[in-house]
Amino acid sequence: MQLIKPDINIDFTGKRMKGFYFSAALILISIISLVLHRGPNYGIDFAGGTLVQVKFNQAVNLENIRSGLSTMGLEKASLQHFGKENDNEFLIRTPSPEMTGEGFSLSIKEVLTDSTGAETEIRRIEMVGPQVGQELRKQALLAIFYALLFITIYISGRFEMKWMLSGITAGAMMSAVYFLSVFNVGIPFLITAALLVSLALFWYLNLKYAMGAVVALIHDVLITVGIFSLFGMEFSLPIIAALLTIIGYSLNDTIIVFDRIRENRSHSKKISLEKIINRSINETLSRTVLTSTTTLVVLIALFTLGGDIIHDFAFAMITGVIIGTYSSIFVASPMLLLTSPKQVVH
Repeated sequence: MQLIKPDINIDFTGKRMKGFYFSAALILISIISLVLHRGPNYGIDFAGGTLVQVKFNQAVNLENIRSGLSTMGLEKASLQHFGKENDNEFLIRTPSPEMTGEGFSLSIKEVLTDSTGAETEIRRIEMVGPQVGQELRKQALLAIFYALLFITIYISGRFEMKWMLSGITAGAMMSAVYFLSVFNVGIPFLITAALLVSLALFWYLNLKYAMGAVVALIHDVLITVGIFSLFGMEFSLPIIAALLTIIGYSLNDTIIVFDRIRENRSHSKKISLEKIINRSINETLSRTVLTSTTTLVVLIALFTLGGDIIHDFAFAMITGVIIGTYSSIFVASPMLLLTSPKQVVH
């Protein structure tokens, strides 16, 4: 099945600078948003605390809910509507973990029933201690980092047959993480430093394919996290799962294009690399668009019909698929051209 004519010839590489400027603008907006918000808006999984989902049998006043919570010493709790407006459901978040046994559930139910005059149903209670939340945050960041690490080894070996050099780069990344961890450096700074070391090594060792793939993946993750920060959406464990899925999806798209570039380079030795890359992107464009479209149809269905529990996950996936498809064309492939000698490939 082909949605796009096989002889299409869009000048993607000729528009690469516009793509770089657009990506740079999105990354800058993401970084500014993260700085202004002092990082992502961590959910209970990472920040710790208690979350209570309550449902009332009629419309209630928020001030009455706050008044009832204050009598339990939960005056610092935040309130948020959950679901549709007429569902009369709310999420109550407290910054510290509370006792979440049967006694706590009955107490909050009685207090809210008295303060609002409406029958209260406790739908769920979740509690995460601050130390557990901090550890989960650390493990989530390391999961993303090690995903990028093993991708580096695979791409370098698969497309450039430089398994030894890719191993050296991976060792340098892990050494940077270990060295900085000795000084109790924060995990975000630690991983950023390790990635910068790896990109410098890619450039020095001329690992063009690995450079293109990893830059595109960092681009995808950073912009997705930035969009979450921009809209004030919660960053939780399901979002980490979404980010790891996005890394896999984007990498799959990139590998398809890279494979076609390598194939065309072996058959067209007298054609410039720019033309080979552009031809390869056009030849795989139908497959890229078809795959992305069918994936987005499913994700949009999840986003609109899946309910609030899966809403943020689906939003992260939709954002990631769109950004990942864009980066395979306008970031990963043009990076090959940027890091290669400007000459005819033999």
